[in-house]
Amino acid sequence: MKALQILYILSMIVWFLSEFLYKNMLKSGKDDRKGKDKSTLNILWLAIPFSIVAAVTISNLSTLPITHESWIMYLGEALIIIGIIFRFIIIRSLGKYFTVDVTIKEDHKIKKEGFYKYLRHPSYAFSLLTSLGLGLYLNNWLSLVLAFLPPFLAFAYRIKIEEQALVEQFGDEYIEYRKTTKKLIPFLY
Repeated sequence: MKALQILYILSMIVWFLSEFLYKNMLKSGKDDRKGKDKSTLNILWLAIPFSIVAAVTISNLSTLPITHESWIMYLGEALIIIGIIFRFIIIRSLGKYFTVDVTIKEDHKIKKEGFYKYLRHPSYAFSLLTSLGLGLYLNNWLSLVLAFLPPFLAFAYRIKIEEQALVEQFGDEYIEYRKTTKKLIPFLY
């Protein structure tokens, strides 16, 4: 169990550092069409840290276990790690088209292969998987809600804004792509 706690602490550090680096290194450039973000980045940077602090605090102050078995912590940690790794892979696969603010690049194209064949927002999906993992690791119903719901609502708003920008830019091509994919959960949502 001690090894799991160390892994949890390390994964939380990696999660924070990776998101901090994304935020500071993957911003839109001077030639990009900006002004589409509508504060979604700021909302995410309020919602996610708030959800982490609130979930951890509540788990230390209350006992509302999801289960009395330790497997939940292992499952939660696995989801945290999977979420971090796959978000990184997806960001790398988008290359120069990934920005932390909603932006349309000069030569922007809709990515439709890989994860994007099934999901329009796989990077957000894996970020939310990390949040879900945190809630499960903490093994507290209220912590689970606090870990997942604020980021989910922030991403839902961002998806709405981002998809408006993509429809403006690509029109029918993006509308047709939306018909064949889901937002965050393959085959469901």
